[in-house]
Amino acid sequence: MKLFTAFVALCAAQQGVTGFAVNGPAFRSSIRASSSLKSTAVDMKSSLATAANEARGLAMDSIAAAASGHMGLPLGAAEVGAVLYGDQMQYNPSDPQWLNRDRFILSAGHGSMFVYSWLNLAGFDLPMEEVKNFRQHHSMTPGHPEFPNSEHNTPGIECTTGPLGQGIANAAGFAASEKMAAARFNTADHKIFDHHVFALCGDGCIQEGVSHEAACFAAHEKLDNLIVLFDSNDVTLDKMADYTQSEDVGARYEAIGWEVVTIDGHDLDAVQKAISNAKGANNGKPKLIICRTVIGRGIPEIEGTNAAHGEAGVKYVDGSKSGLGLPDEKWFVSDGTRDFFKDVQAKNKATYDDWQKTFSAWEKANPDLAKTLKQGVDKTAQPSADEMFAAIPCLEAGTEATRVSGANIINDIAKLIPTYISGSADLHGSCRNYINDGGNFGAGGADKTYAGRNLYYGIREHAMGSIMNGFAYHGIFTPSGSTFLVFADYLRATIRVAALAELPVSYVFTHDSIGVGEDGPTHQPVETVSGLRVIPNLDVIRPADAEETVGAYVASVARQDGPTALIFSRQNLEQSSGVDYMTRRQGTLKGAYVLKKETAALDTIVMASGSEVQHVMKAFGDSPSVRIVSMPCMERFDRQSDSYKEEVLPKACTNRVAMEAGVSAPWFKYVGLEGKVVGVDKFGMSAPGDIVMKEYGMTAENVKAVVGK
Repeated sequence: MKLFTAFVALCAAQQGVTGFAVNGPAFRSSIRASSSLKSTAVDMKSSLATAANEARGLAMDSIAAAASGHMGLPLGAAEVGAVLYGDQMQYNPSDPQWLNRDRFILSAGHGSMFVYSWLNLAGFDLPMEEVKNFRQHHSMTPGHPEFPNSEHNTPGIECTTGPLGQGIANAAGFAASEKMAAARFNTADHKIFDHHVFALCGDGCIQEGVSHEAACFAAHEKLDNLIVLFDSNDVTLDKMADYTQSEDVGARYEAIGWEVVTIDGHDLDAVQKAISNAKGANNGKPKLIICRTVIGRGIPEIEGTNAAHGEAGVKYVDGSKSGLGLPDEKWFVSDGTRDFFKDVQAKNKATYDDWQKTFSAWEKANPDLAKTLKQGVDKTAQPSADEMFAAIPCLEAGTEATRVSGANIINDIAKLIPTYISGSADLHGSCRNYINDGGNFGAGGADKTYAGRNLYYGIREHAMGSIMNGFAYHGIFTPSGSTFLVFADYLRATIRVAALAELPVSYVFTHDSIGVGEDGPTHQPVETVSGLRVIPNLDVIRPADAEETVGAYVASVARQDGPTALIFSRQNLEQSSGVDYMTRRQGTLKGAYVLKKETAALDTIVMASGSEVQHVMKAFGDSPSVRIVSMPCMERFDRQSDSYKEEVLPKACTNRVAMEAGVSAPWFKYVGLEGKVVGVDKFGMSAPGDIVMKEYGMTAENVKAVVGK
């Protein structure tokens, strides 16, 4: 009787009922309400469990049909997906670009059938026919998720994931961008940014160093809107995970400032509770939910082993599906699951509609903020290149390094593009890319605010690159970030992904050549510029003076279909002051232009980039038969029309020489096999920069001797 009385009191407390008698009307009403709530919870749990198994079935069938793919994660983390898409995430499949949607990033991108299954079930425009075409030519379901671009358009995919660990770092970028957007655009009356960022990762992501760099950044900047779900199944591809790792992942993350909880990843109640608690804990800590799972769950022959990582379970699919209670029908989804997700869509649509009303009121009350946000989201609303050129007056600079020129120009750009942001891997002072009066991004303190436009990444180049990609994926701010050029290889993997995903990201790389001098060959990037040039869809711009630097910055922010690397010098450069400043700016946009035209019959073309242009001008500025071409960006020049290319580099003139303080190979495309390149095809040396330059032939005298004039 005591237990029964306690139960009655509990029901009353839950229903807000007081002063009622056992078996009275209020009591009977409370019992009915309690039963209804329990019934609803049971129905929800049953629906999620069914959806999880049907998602497993979709993954099995698609991977079996392709005879290619990774079953382990889609099967092992199915309950996580069910809770995210069926209960906890805020999204609208009819408007997949909704600004205030929760973001989901599959860091373990090899498990792509996980996200494709859930996008289909959740009602995104990913037809079952595309699920069936997994990993096939021109399908919407490629082997790894790909951010919508000119090649792929899969609604609901938030970022391109490939190299393990980058997704965690991307998610940190998303979370930082959301914090920045909330600080910049929310008002006391209207909160238009209030969402969470979810990432699903595996042991491989945790092992990769980039994830730790990003995790440290996220903890330090208190990104408590970031929730990482760790599909912890003790398996990597070659061996069980304990063959290569013995650390306590949870303890490591707690030590750097994360909130960590460990759960049974197959227990729907535990998953739901952990995610709900993480969303509600605005405690300044990013969240790591360690989901203990069985890889390949549902295929007894392989589950729990490293064989489950790939497609080894294909031959067991038919028997395994029946064990999960699924019919023989391929790509089966029950009417009950479809109806369940229609209800989920209706619930999310109501949230979406309420937000739209809030946004409309905010827009009317804050027209200036609304204009800035529109420029951030819709890049076509930003000033054009010509408008930016018109707004930046002739610099009339003296002899100075292009990094010094850039220090002023980036602030002009920041005024023209309010959503342009800058960052650095502990080198703002050397790379000179600080936005004056922009404030510093971060979790508070004497001079930090989430509204700040300057990010301090610490000595974490790899994470910086991935976090910048996260900002670009988030789609509001235009990120740039800096380090020394020789360290570009530390973030090369992220540059490659930015180029592949066509992200408008800019890299400010300084200390561009052997001109660095005394720091020696480890810091003299003789091969790095050319190494960047071979990345498809990356523009590499090495300007020769201040006006070309204006052109380079404008080109980088005007471009919306890929990243740009800006290559700046540490050493001082002469200005091409005898040439109209707008000619130099516009010429940079085109990649190459005639800096000095011949006054007699054309006999020789000499071309150069960056700091070597001054030497060519000194050597041949007065030579009537020599044309001087400045080529700050090979990639932009290659995109010009054939007529323009002929105008700059006429085929009839085959006597050509190029000069650059870097490896010579790329220049033979322009000088021809019979041409000559004055380059640097060996590592540098430790000595003052001018001595190193002279020792390696980067002088007017040497190029003149090579040309023979």
